[in-house]
Amino acid sequence: FLQGQLSILQEKIDHLERLLAENNEIISNIRDSVINLSESVKDGQKNAEAINFSQGSVSELFPSASVLLAVDSEDCLFASKSGSHGSGVQMLDVYDILPFDNPDGGVWKQGFDITYNENEWDNEPLQVFVVPHSHNDPGWLKTFDDYFRDQTQHILNNMVIKLQEDNRRKFMWSEMSYFSKWWDGIDSQKKDAVKRLIKDGQFEIVTGGWVMPDEASAHYFAVIDQLIEGHQWLEKNLGVKPKSGWAIDPFGHSPTMAYLLKRTGFSNMLIQRVHYSVKKHFAMQKTLEFFWRQNWDLGSSTDILCHMMPFYSYDVPHTCGPDPKICCQFDFKRLPGGRVSCPWRVPPEAIHAGNVQHRAWMILDQYRKKSKLFRTKVLLAPLGDDFRYAESSEWDQQYQNYQKLFDYMNSHPEWHVKAQFGTLSDYFEALRKESNLGEKSSNSFFPVLSGDFFTYADRDHHYWSGYFTSRPFYKRLDRVLESYLRAAEILYSLALVQSSKYEKMNVFPSADNYKLLTEARRNLGLFQHHDAITGTSKDWVVVDYGTRLFHSIMNLKKVLIDSAHILILKDKGAYNYDTSTPFLKMDDVQSSQDSLPRKTVIKLTSQPRYLLIYNPTEQERFSVVSVNVNSPRVKILSPLGKPVTVQISAVWDGATTVSHEAYQISFVAHLPPLGLGVYQLLEVQSSEAVLADYNIYMRNSRQEKPDRLFKIKEMQNSVDNIILENSYMKLWLSGMSGLLEKINTKEDGKNHQMKVEFAWYGTTSNRDKSGAYLFLPDGDAKPYIFTDPPTIRVAHGKIFSEVVCFFHHVTHTMRLYKVPGLEGQSLEVSNIVDIRGEYNRELAMRISSDINSQNRFYTDLNGYQIQPRLTMSKLPLQANIYPMTTMAYIQDVGVRLTLHSAQSLGVASLKNGQLEVIMDRRLMQDDNRGLGQGVQDNKITANIFRLLLERRHGTDVNEEKASVSFPSLLSHMTSSFLNHPVIPMTTYADSGVPEMLNTFSPLMSSMPCDMHIVNLRTIQSKVDTEPSDEAALILHRKGFDCRFSNRDTGLLCSTTQGKIKVHKLFNKFRVESLTPTSLSLMHSPPDARNISEINMNSMEINTFRIRLR
Repeated sequence: FLQGQLSILQEKIDHLERLLAENNEIISNIRDSVINLSESVKDGQKNAEAINFSQGSVSELFPSASVLLAVDSEDCLFASKSGSHGSGVQMLDVYDILPFDNPDGGVWKQGFDITYNENEWDNEPLQVFVVPHSHNDPGWLKTFDDYFRDQTQHILNNMVIKLQEDNRRKFMWSEMSYFSKWWDGIDSQKKDAVKRLIKDGQFEIVTGGWVMPDEASAHYFAVIDQLIEGHQWLEKNLGVKPKSGWAIDPFGHSPTMAYLLKRTGFSNMLIQRVHYSVKKHFAMQKTLEFFWRQNWDLGSSTDILCHMMPFYSYDVPHTCGPDPKICCQFDFKRLPGGRVSCPWRVPPEAIHAGNVQHRAWMILDQYRKKSKLFRTKVLLAPLGDDFRYAESSEWDQQYQNYQKLFDYMNSHPEWHVKAQFGTLSDYFEALRKESNLGEKSSNSFFPVLSGDFFTYADRDHHYWSGYFTSRPFYKRLDRVLESYLRAAEILYSLALVQSSKYEKMNVFPSADNYKLLTEARRNLGLFQHHDAITGTSKDWVVVDYGTRLFHSIMNLKKVLIDSAHILILKDKGAYNYDTSTPFLKMDDVQSSQDSLPRKTVIKLTSQPRYLLIYNPTEQERFSVVSVNVNSPRVKILSPLGKPVTVQISAVWDGATTVSHEAYQISFVAHLPPLGLGVYQLLEVQSSEAVLADYNIYMRNSRQEKPDRLFKIKEMQNSVDNIILENSYMKLWLSGMSGLLEKINTKEDGKNHQMKVEFAWYGTTSNRDKSGAYLFLPDGDAKPYIFTDPPTIRVAHGKIFSEVVCFFHHVTHTMRLYKVPGLEGQSLEVSNIVDIRGEYNRELAMRISSDINSQNRFYTDLNGYQIQPRLTMSKLPLQANIYPMTTMAYIQDVGVRLTLHSAQSLGVASLKNGQLEVIMDRRLMQDDNRGLGQGVQDNKITANIFRLLLERRHGTDVNEEKASVSFPSLLSHMTSSFLNHPVIPMTTYADSGVPEMLNTFSPLMSSMPCDMHIVNLRTIQSKVDTEPSDEAALILHRKGFDCRFSNRDTGLLCSTTQGKIKVHKLFNKFRVESLTPTSLSLMHSPPDARNISEINMNSMEINTFRIRLR
């Protein structure tokens, strides 16, 4: 056998060597062409710098196409090689071969009968680790604070007492949100006891994030942030570094989580909620323990050992072995007379001398059967459930009875078993020892797996795809907070450095603002919890989360204002912090946690009002900025004092009435990366601004509608098309519905069918109906039918044109920017959805194209990576819905259509060429997963998208079956700009504004196109709520596919093979030190030293400790 393995390895090595030789040849050819290219680019760039960026006309703003995007050809190799190596188990193949039938498996309903021979353990005894745990949801049926008061604090208080009674007892904890709240309220004696218990291995912190996050809707920014928040808290208060991941309750699992845990320095992880057919298949193949490897990984550096729990649930009846009727009898909280009993009608018995032999044998039989599903003789038996171990009596019931069972088993060597309490890491250490897995040695004992575990079903056709969309208002609010948090973190970090340079600057409210940042991190972290962002909590708990998000958005606006203030002042000595009269104010206001933001109206005078615009992306950016002013007689001056082109649009009250209280002005702002640009707004006698024209299609029109400013023409809905166009594309929209029908791409002159429509899903007439978690539709969606054609408002302007359609349940806007570069290449689509009057209905937006997508589509996982999907006819409709965090696309050999999203939602491609997204759902009943209510607290919700059509070239048909795919650079940048909009701020109207810089530009230049600054996050000092002089710089080098037409993509950046010279990063700031660290700052590599060049591989996320001066 070994001989065979060796020869296979030898073949693999030979094959790799051949590939390398071919590669070297390709690379040397490419290098020559790159050298030629870069010479010409350098010449081009000198000219580009000389171009004055603030000239009047929009088209002159842009340097000529030749100096835009310069991609190093070597940077194109990554995407073309990715996915070519095989991993042992590829989840796409597993879904392909599984029949997804659901036969009765006997006592293990969704499995099979397990048998064993008595003598299997004669040479090597079974090692059993019983792992007590308590699953504490930071909000679900009660709010975070109510759970803490009623249950969690008692669990932790009892833990300190009960573990000290017997040093063989173990316990573990994962949510730092609760633990830190408890820690803040206990005395130092208790704290010392906890530290002792940790040191002695009795108490373990697993994962150690702020929460146990959802893995479908959460964005990787927030997942990393809550890991850092938890790990930093631990470092400061306990000096503990967790090493294993524990995720027993998220509804499906993402490889992004595996990657993040691995880069955090973890060796092991555990997951539970996986489709029952997959669990059964893995149990039969003994692949429940595997090395989880990223789809894009060309080597094995992302491998992390993962244990998948085999049975239905993480409760005691489903964790000791395959028969829940028996395992339930070993959940001693259910002893007769208590509040919980066994649904199988056989209660537990307390263990005593008279029954210990029989009872020990019963549970050992379960342990043995369970162990037959794994490859080693080491067994994990979790012992816990939701909010367990709250009462002192329960600690006694569980720990005393189990100890009697262990003592009996261990005193009978002929039983060949060693049973004990353990923590998760105790189990993994024993497992690694048993399977000879050194940290470094080969992984061949366990299979390697790639792919993900969506969409989850726990029984029958009960797929948990409803929660991908549930409570979409808050899924959107989450991302608004996220973009504000990142923006505020970066600006605050720079302001902090700035303020430390000036003696007088101690007036900068660094501690106050750091407190607000910390609170925002924690509120965002809390919301990543798997009952929060998922939309699966009680109504009042949702309000509690919403209020926290809302307060933090308000607080972060204050941090942004204070930070921008100090950075933009010409004379820093003039900085004066005054809470009663802030220097700046934000451009929008949100009046409550469940309302949409509104634009404020800026009052103009002949004296300039200053408009500061912050660009939170690491790319130089031309962005269309729109603000509302009180007069149409407006002039805008750029940071260099030159007038800019302005479009004036009407502000509407409803569909057809113009408000003359305010006017929307739009212009193209040119902004430095991570920087601020200062524009001036003035009221003038005669404005050069261009007014938008309007056509309104309605049922009973009055032809001309006189307005004292705008040209407004009313007309009947007609069969004629409405046409919008810019220099990249031409759109045809229906004159009856106002919805998109066709796109013509000007680059190649091709027409593409692109029908946008809305559709309704109902819920099944069976007893089990859709709820917050489950999607159980009554068949295919029904078209959205309107008896009267909607009112359609068409605006034609110099900066943008748009069509707004007013349907009963949705106001749909399709906007086309008439500007060169990134903004003009995709369509902005927004839907304001209102289904508050509906009954068991879900509203979807569907795009039907002529793309030959062949049942394949692609969705992102957590905004981090792309996972190919197969729409399978053997599965019910609800199983073919997948989570989308930031994008989904379909493609054929010629084109790719990407739907970029500013909020997480459920998405599907149910027919060839279709992409659909479920926007909101209103359900009148509970779906029996514990929530005890439907979803009826719907809000008026904004869903914001960008639709990008790209031409592909150089692809072949075989590639379409690859297990990995990447967006183009243009697509990455479109997503970044959508998720990180520019932030306008205005100075207060009162005169006496101190002199400001016209721009603040902290970076020397745009970052390379594929480098994203995930965060620049000031690190806490040893004193609570105070900042230190260090920050965490988190970078993500994105993987991208080059095989797209990049004719004038408008990207003002290049790629550099992932290398950045540290001294060339910042302008105005000096990097005093930059040292690599693990993702969440927990570990520094042994050779960690100050580095002068950052060098990153594609797809990697790296964290550095940075000191700026």
